[in-house]
Amino acid sequence: MSTHTSRNAARAAAAGALTAALLGLAPLAHADGNPVPAPVAPPAAGVSAAHDAAAAPATLDTLSRFFARDGAVAQAKARPRIDGATVPVYTLAPEFVAGKKDAPVAELEFLASEAVSADGQKASVWTVKSGDTWKVVNIATGDDETRYAAEGARKLGGGTVFREPQIDAWYVQRGDRVLPLDADATRAIGAGGTSVENYRARVHKAYGDKLPGSAYARQGMAGGYAEPAGGTAGRTAEVRTAAAARTDAGGPLNTAATATAAGAALALGASALVVRRRRRRG
Repeated sequence: MSTHTSRNAARAAAAGALTAALLGLAPLAHADGNPVPAPVAPPAAGVSAAHDAAAAPATLDTLSRFFARDGAVAQAKARPRIDGATVPVYTLAPEFVAGKKDAPVAELEFLASEAVSADGQKASVWTVKSGDTWKVVNIATGDDETRYAAEGARKLGGGTVFREPQIDAWYVQRGDRVLPLDADATRAIGAGGTSVENYRARVHKAYGDKLPGSAYARQGMAGGYAEPAGGTAGRTAEVRTAAAARTDAGGPLNTAATATAAGAALALGASALVVRRRRRRG
């Protein structure tokens, strides 16, 4: 077996192991014995289809243009590839913020695949289910989604990695523990993390009056999750909407993809919205 073939086989095996770990989540328990429901996970077939959509020739062509956008690399030399596993991306659930006791901490938002160019640039390709197919709806700079999924698996195996979009913070939750994965999350809950109930109390206090259906939301604020003036989310929260799509598994999928479906699409023949993230804080 050639070195190239061995390397690809090892990469595929690692990707498969990570996907299995992320999709094989079962409800875990609070310290008091009450179950913490796991969010709805996409079916394995959906993950595979999403990966295929991310790696499709049309997507790779768009990625070539994306990586060449500032002259960092010639479009013809970008040679993008999809690297590693396609992972589910979860976001803080409104029902959890509202204080519903049997609600999971997070809900499925989209699937993400890491794209890498020949010169080392990275991007995240987002896919959602549309009808019977999975479509690319967004390309964002950087590899936050796949990187934090891997970091969460290392830090708290079997946990749910999720994002609190209001402050662009990433966490991992398992059982009664919520641990930070980035500086924003550490500022919010401390380096040692916190309990699920303490985290619920914090987000309820911060966002409980800004949920969909609230007066805040009726003012047209991005589904009740708009950034305050001078906010730090700075990635793709600006294009979130109150509308919802559904995943193959029947779970809610509140995402920028909804805006895309409404006609905000770019680049991939009216099927993709290309967004750059602002520079993250340290």
